[in-house]
This record gives sequence, structure tokens and C-alpha cells, in this order.
Amino acid sequence: MKSELVFIPFPGIGHLRSIVEMAKLLVKRENHLSISIIILPSPLGGDDVDASSYVAALSSERIRYESISDGDQQNEEPTRVDKHIENQVPKVRRAVARLVEDDKSTRLAGFVVDMFCTSMIDLANEFGVPSYMFYTSNAGALGLGLHVQRLYDENKYDVSELDLENSEAELVVPFLTRPYPVKCLPRNLASKEWFPIFVNQSRRFREMKGILVNTVAELEPYALESLSSGDTHTPPVYPVGPLLHIDDSKEEKQSEILAWLDKQPARSVVFLCFGSFGSFSEEQAREIAVALEQSGRRFLWSLRRTSSNVFKEPPGEFTNLEEVFPEGFLDRTVERGKVIGWAPQVAVLANPAIGGFVTHCGWNSTLESLWFGVPTLEWPLYAEQKFNAFEMVEELGLAVEIKRYWRGDIFAGVKEELVTAKEIERGIMCLMEEDSEVRKRVKEMSVKCRVALMDGGSSHVALEKLIQDVTMNIVSSVRELENVNVSF
Repeated sequence: MKSELVFIPFPGIGHLRSIVEMAKLLVKRENHLSISIIILPSPLGGDDVDASSYVAALSSERIRYESISDGDQQNEEPTRVDKHIENQVPKVRRAVARLVEDDKSTRLAGFVVDMFCTSMIDLANEFGVPSYMFYTSNAGALGLGLHVQRLYDENKYDVSELDLENSEAELVVPFLTRPYPVKCLPRNLASKEWFPIFVNQSRRFREMKGILVNTVAELEPYALESLSSGDTHTPPVYPVGPLLHIDDSKEEKQSEILAWLDKQPARSVVFLCFGSFGSFSEEQAREIAVALEQSGRRFLWSLRRTSSNVFKEPPGEFTNLEEVFPEGFLDRTVERGKVIGWAPQVAVLANPAIGGFVTHCGWNSTLESLWFGVPTLEWPLYAEQKFNAFEMVEELGLAVEIKRYWRGDIFAGVKEELVTAKEIERGIMCLMEEDSEVRKRVKEMSVKCRVALMDGGSSHVALEKLIQDVTMNIVSSVRELENVNVSF
């Protein structure tokens, strides 16, 4: 008998892509498994057209999707993430009920839910199947969240009451080999608004049957070993990464960028790109431009202007770069630099001309840079990126930093501190050092990441263990489904 997993990703392309890659791996490894991906509407209002079209393009005989509509309603203000997901539960219930009714030859084996979709655990329980969590970030960040929750529940230690900007305090986190500075805590984790949400999420993480993490055992051995120790009260953790989306499209804009890179010497170009929400003010853009010119390095720079509220207006492109940059900058650097808007990041990182990557430290971007053996210069902007920067630089020695402490967070509405041209230039020169220890370690980790996905590799073995666990659910789910009565 065939078995079915229901995947419920968070409605954001960064979360969606890695979970879809997970689905592709699972059906490739297990012939009797099929997967239904339920696309939730965006918490900003309206449907995520990009997400739906992306999954539709990947749909196959054993991977299908259903898009949940939010109707024509457009929210004037963003709905709180946890409440938004809870509001989708009745719609997801109906979708899964139809799935169960329509295909009597397939048994429901479990839910795989995104880290922000923990309210779907209750729905899985209704259907008598277990829940697994897909954690889109790294094992260290997972451990940090669990530790902060445990500190609060057991000791009433509330990180949202700390003075992040001025505190010299450090946390002893079991999942790290060194103390973690309070100043490096993600602003959303330590804010009054978000702290209760993250604490509740971490409590629910512990209810899962297993946690899939987009990481590699060889990359985060200490964090993974700590998560697996008996005193953490966490479910089994499966490091199944790196899960990367390789875009093979040949759009005209992409071809133009790659054609320019093909003319550059090997490892000579600094690539600057800052994710879906990464953007800068005119003043900060000028500082970056000065740093790039003074460094003398070739560069490819994906630049977008900042938005006063990224939840209402996504970052856009500057209308007149001549007015933003120092006078004559574009003319003086025309032979060795290229400023662009959107960037085909994976294709760029794969190009031999790239010698270093200035990044916002998003975890997908971090894994992509490691996969292609490109060292990174860390510039965290939002979410858990301050933690990612700390882990990559200080915990793992796989990146270099512009500076240790970063003020501001574009998601938390906190204005960012201006980073000077001198600081940026110094970081770029360190990043592009040809024979640095960081570059050597990144090359070694690149090989380990690739081996991990091969037969017998650590991620391959973890995936096999997960499949075995899912298979064991089928017999029990048959008994449970006989007693389920879910109405439309």
C-alpha cells in the first residue's frame, strides 16, 4: 500500500524551496511514498502567486499541490504570524479530508510542517498521524530557541527584558562550544511582541515525532550531538541538508550577468547580494560604493533601495544610481564592476569567477556558498541572521566578519546602524585573501556537503532513518483512520 505525507510550508519562497527539495528527495528514495504540498496564503494578504507557480512547475505524479486561497481580502496590516496560520487550520482540514476520501488506495502517514506552522500539530492529531517539523534554518538556531524557551519556563529568564544594545552579558547555550553574547540575539526573538510566539513554538517543537533540519552532520556536529543528548527532551533530529534549489533557467537577464562573469579571472569577483528583503538607504549604498572602489576588487553588486515598511512595500530598485553613488563612481569602475538589481544567486555562486560573497547570512544563502566553496563576509539584516553570523564566524570558523555586533533589524522596525566604507573595505580585503584559513576550510566543507548527500553519506543515512520511521507509521495510521470522522 502507498503512503502519503502532507507538507505544510510557511508561505514564503525561502521556506518553500527547501521544503520542496526535501519532498523531491523523499519520493526519489521511496517509491511507495507520495506527497501533497499545501500552499497557504501570505500573512500579508492575498495569495503567494510566485509560490504556487513554483510548486506547480515541480508537480509530478507523486508530488502534487493544493493552493489555499484567502479570497479577495487584502489586509491593511500584517496578521500576526501565529494567528494567521491558526486561521488556515479549517481550510487545511478540508483539503486533507478530501485527500483521504479521494484516494482509498493511499494511507496518510504524517504531516511535515514548517517551523512557523506548529498549530497544524493539532490537525495531524485529529487525523491520527504524527507530525514532523521541517526547520529551514540551522541546528544551532534551533538549539538557541529551545534553550531560550527552557530558560523562561524553568527559571523565568525573559530575554525580551534585556537591553540588547548595551548588555555585556553572555548566555551559556548547551548547543554552542562558546558563550553567546546577548548583543547577538536576534531582535525578533528578544522583542516583547515576538518572544511569546517563539517560546510557544519551541514548546510545540518538543511535541513532534521528529525534526528535519536543513543542515549537515559534518557542519554542525556539536549542536546536533547536543540536540540528540538525553537531557534536552527534544524529538529525534534528522540533518538532511544541504537542500538547495538549482535554477536551470536561461533568462536573458541571467545570461547577461553570467556572460560578464565568464570574462573575469577565476576567484577575482566579490559578489554582494542580500536576500529577498535585503536593501539599503542611499547613505549606506554610498559607503558600500566607496569601499568597493577603494578595495580595487572586481565586483558584482545586487543593490536595492530600502523600504520604510517591508511588510507593506517590498524593496525596490533605485531609479537613478548616478544620484546615489559618489560622482563618477560608475565610470571609474565600469571595467571591473557591475551593479544589478535581481541576481540569479545560485548561478552566480557556481561561476568560477566568484572569489567571495558578501551576504545577509540567510541560511539558504549560507548553504549555497558552502556548496560552491565560496567564503562569505557576514552582514546580518534580519530574522536569525545575527546568530548565523556568529555561528559561521566564531563557532565554525567558516566566514569572516565586518564587525561583531550589529544594531537594527529591518523586520523588527529598528533602524540599522551605518556601516562605514572603511569597515566594509577591511572586510572585503580579508574575504578575498587567496590563501586564508577560512577559504581552505570552506573548500573542505564544500566537499563534505556533497559527500553527505551521496549513498552512505550522513544526510543520506538520516533520510533513510526518517523513511523507516514514516513507514512504521503506516500500520498505526490504518488503525487510527478507521476511527477518524472529519467533516468537510
